[in-house]
Amino acid sequence: MATKPQFDAIVIGGGHNGLVCAFYLARAGQKVCVLERREIVGGAAVTEEFHPGFRNSVASYSVSLLSPKVVEEMELARHGLKVRLREAGYFVPLGDDDYFLLPKDPVEKLAVIAARSAKDAVAYPEYSRRLDVLMHLLRETLHRTPPNVGGGMGQLPGALGLGNRLRKVGIEGQRDLVDLFGKSAGEILDSWFECDVLKGILAFDALTGNYATPYTPGSAYVLLHHVFGEVNGVEGAWGHAIGGMGAITQAMAAACREQGVEIRTEAEVSEVLRAGNRVNGVRLTSGDELSARVIAANCNPKLLFGKLLQDDAVPDAFARRMRDWKCASGTLRMNVALKELPQFTCLPSDGPGRHHMASILITPSLSYLERAYDDARVHGWARQPAIEMHIPSVIDDSLAPPGQHVASLFCQHFAPVLPDGRNWEYERDAAAETVIDTVTRYAPNFRDAVIGRMVLTPQDLENKFGLVGGDIFHGQLRLDQLFSARPMLGYADYRMPLDGLYLCGSGAHPGGGVTGIPGHNAAREMIKDMRGGRTPKRKSALT
Repeated sequence: MATKPQFDAIVIGGGHNGLVCAFYLARAGQKVCVLERREIVGGAAVTEEFHPGFRNSVASYSVSLLSPKVVEEMELARHGLKVRLREAGYFVPLGDDDYFLLPKDPVEKLAVIAARSAKDAVAYPEYSRRLDVLMHLLRETLHRTPPNVGGGMGQLPGALGLGNRLRKVGIEGQRDLVDLFGKSAGEILDSWFECDVLKGILAFDALTGNYATPYTPGSAYVLLHHVFGEVNGVEGAWGHAIGGMGAITQAMAAACREQGVEIRTEAEVSEVLRAGNRVNGVRLTSGDELSARVIAANCNPKLLFGKLLQDDAVPDAFARRMRDWKCASGTLRMNVALKELPQFTCLPSDGPGRHHMASILITPSLSYLERAYDDARVHGWARQPAIEMHIPSVIDDSLAPPGQHVASLFCQHFAPVLPDGRNWEYERDAAAETVIDTVTRYAPNFRDAVIGRMVLTPQDLENKFGLVGGDIFHGQLRLDQLFSARPMLGYADYRMPLDGLYLCGSGAHPGGGVTGIPGHNAAREMIKDMRGGRTPKRKSALT
């Protein structure tokens, strides 16, 4: 047995939230070790070569939700991070001679909408204004520890603070908020707009990482979750990290090392060790044991409590709810190496066009998105999947050889568990062919342009990145798994049932996306508990 190194804190999982958590702990003077199962840090925010000479963001693929506070305090720009704004909006091919190109410029955007529906062009600014009100309300909650409902009088200030913020948005905003939590995206969009393709574009955000139809109650919140970000100071913008998403986590790793964090790769944790109700270290699959005062878990709660802790480690009621933690994204991720740009029949071009720089969506209507889900439930995957395709190499020539390109395809819906006992290992290629066929229907040269590909089914996402059920959010963003209920009422303050154990990943508030916020918030609570050198204990005995 190897000698046990002594750390103040061990962080399980070197994804972006784990790195952020480690940075803040180390900056506060703690001795920190990050343990990463894979050969590289970054979790799902990594860049890899998937075909000779072609690199791309493997899983997460676009920047917006990353906390500006984290970017500034970790000095990620100084550590090499550069993010470029996406220069165009959305491009939806609709047929041989029909398309919908929604630009970013507000005046142009309304003109494009008006060409389809004068009514929608009038409604869109008010829809956007009211969504912005709720977006700003959501932003105010992001860096706050949620009220730990059931935690006694000490939690009242947080609950009262939320009440004050709700009053600021007025009765109209409060009604809209209830709609977002209780209604479906489809219901809300149908009440505002009549243009099918506009509704299809707006609904895709509600289904990103969400295994549901646009008419699933509560799906509207997921739409809001995807608009709270900013890039380079521009609210609601999306951008590309030069060098791919791995540029974010490599900059984070550099910031951590500068603060003295020890980062170990190929160091898989097999068990969290404890003495009674207190965690005191971890055991690796190698057999080595490392000790620490506190443990921060940057993994899905289902993995932490279903695999890394023994069955009797937590109360039965807690264990039962963790077994019922809902994880399902319905996502297939594909990266392709292209010998040439896709040429869309509806908008041919010589070289990169404006539409190649946009988010290319195959989401022509709400009914199309609904059928995709229904197909997945019955057949295993959509016969005509909803697809978002980015071609980052048109603005980042570091990703592909000259004159060639890479494309990211985020595809829904693909069942996390296939019906009839089928296995994704044997269905992967057939599913990928469906995606290629779908794009080729609009860009006839696409199939022949593909010279290499990486395909990640929901099962592959779980195996490669620990995303249980392929869930990119570490747990669905639904009312019973949000805010004070994430991951469970009574445990929303990042402190888990065992003394010294914390949750710092996307399974904690505010949820998924490459934000860094759960890691930031968890570190803040850990530092409070560790202040003065005392051994942290839970504030209450909630079960």
